[in-house]
Amino acid sequence: MNQATDEYDVIVLGAGPVGENLADRTRAAGLSTVIVERELVGGECSYWACVPSKSLLRPVLARAEARQVPGLREAVGGSLVAADVFAHRDKHVGNWTDDGALTWLDSAGIDLVRGHGRLVGPRRVAVTPPDGSDGAERTLTARHAVAVCTGTRAALPDMPGIAEARPWTSREATSSATVPERLIIVGGGVVAAEMATAWCGLGSRVTVLVRGSGLLNRIEPFAGELVAETLREAGAEIRTGTSVKGLARPGGVAGPVTVTLESGEQLEADEVLFATGRAPHTADVGLDAVGLEPGGWLKVDETCRVTDVPDGWLYAAGDVNHRALLTHQGKYQARIAGAAIGARARGVERLDTGRWGEYATTADEAAVPQVVFTDPEVAAVGLTAEQAESEGRNIRVVDYDMGQVEGAVLYADGYRGRARMVVDLDRGHLVGVTFVGPGVSELLHSATVAVAGEVPVARLWHAVPSFPTISEIWLRLLETYRG
Repeated sequence: MNQATDEYDVIVLGAGPVGENLADRTRAAGLSTVIVERELVGGECSYWACVPSKSLLRPVLARAEARQVPGLREAVGGSLVAADVFAHRDKHVGNWTDDGALTWLDSAGIDLVRGHGRLVGPRRVAVTPPDGSDGAERTLTARHAVAVCTGTRAALPDMPGIAEARPWTSREATSSATVPERLIIVGGGVVAAEMATAWCGLGSRVTVLVRGSGLLNRIEPFAGELVAETLREAGAEIRTGTSVKGLARPGGVAGPVTVTLESGEQLEADEVLFATGRAPHTADVGLDAVGLEPGGWLKVDETCRVTDVPDGWLYAAGDVNHRALLTHQGKYQARIAGAAIGARARGVERLDTGRWGEYATTADEAAVPQVVFTDPEVAAVGLTAEQAESEGRNIRVVDYDMGQVEGAVLYADGYRGRARMVVDLDRGHLVGVTFVGPGVSELLHSATVAVAGEVPVARLWHAVPSFPTISEIWLRLLETYRG
C-alpha cells in the first residue's frame, strides 16, 4: 500500500465536540491542525447522545408541564405523535449526516482526514481509510502535539446470551424510529432515567431494573426519589436491588427478549436497553506504540497532557481521561488543552496551572455542572453533602421545598421540587447546589458561578432574585441559612 506523509502542528483523534473545540483553540493559536475521524464529524453527543435524547425528551417534558397549567391541561390530554417526535429528532441530528459540521471545519481552517487513526510512534498517526473507500493509508506527523479525543462507548456486561440478544445501548435508544410496546432498562444512572422518561412518555410500558438502591445515586438522594415517583405515576415500574444474569432472544432480532434475573425470575420485553456505564474508546488507537496500555483511561495533568508519555507531546481531553464524563466538561478541557498546546508551541515554559489558573482544569473536581432532563428536571453542581463530608469539610446543609416559592406556584399547579445548598463553613462559600423540579435547568448556571467563583455567602445575600420567579429559591435558601 502506498504511503502518504503529511505534517501538521497538531493532530486530533476524534471529531466530536471535544476534538472540535481543541482544534478550534489550536487554530486560534496559529497552529496548523488536522482532525482524524472514522464516523461522523460531531461525534457521539451530536448523533447518538445529548442532542437526540433531548430532542426526544423535549415534547415529553413540555406535555408534562402543560398538564400542570390550568386552562391548558385539557388541550394536551392526548398521546404524543411519535412520528412527529422522531422527525423533530432526525432534523436536529441532520438525519445522521455531518454536512453542517464539515462547513464549520472548513470555515475554521481545520483539515479533516476520514478514517481510523492510530498512534504508530511519538507524534505519528497512521490513518486507515474508512471501510469500502479508496485510498492509501496515510501517516500524519505532528510537530507539537497529538490529542486523543475519542470519547467512550457503551459498556455491556459479560453475560450469557447478550451477544445473540443484541440489546439496545444508548445509540439504539436515541435513534430508534419505532416505539417498543415493552421496554426493559437495565441501569439507574442518567441514561437510564432519561430514556425511561422519554420512552414512557412515547407510550412504551417501561420497567427499570436498578442494581442499587435507587435512581441517580451520584446526585443528592432526593433527586432520584422524586424522579422515580414521577416515573411510577406515569406507569413505569422501577425495581431496585435487582441484577440481571442472562438474556435470550430465541426468535431473532424481531422477536421478544427474555431477561433472567439473579432471583431466577424471567421478564419479557420487545427491547432491552443496557445503560450500565461507559468504557474508553482507546483499545484501538495505538497506545501500545507509545508505551501505554490499550483500552484504558488516560491519566492527565491539569492541562490534559498525558503524564505517562515522555516529552509531553500527547494530550487526552474529554471522556478518555475519566475526569468528568460530560460533554460540556470535555469541551472545557479541550479549550484549556488547546490553549496550553498553543502556549507551549510559542515557547512559554511556565503555565499558570494552579487552582483556577488559566491553564488548569480545576472545575473538573470543584464545579462540575450537570442537568438530568427527567420529570422533574435535576440540576446539580459541585459536591453532594456526602461527598463534602467524605472530604472532611465542615459543612452546613440547607434544604428548601421549591413548591413553596411563589414563582414555582405560578409555574405549575402542584409543583414538586426541592433545593439544597452545601456550605463550607470554614471558607464561607458554597461547594455544592442541587435543584430538582420543573424548569430548574435554567437555574443551574447561577449556582455554577457561585461555586466556581467561591462567592462568599454573605455576598450572595446582595444578589437579589426577581419576583415572581423560581430563582427566588436562592432567597429562601439564604434566609434559611441565616435563620
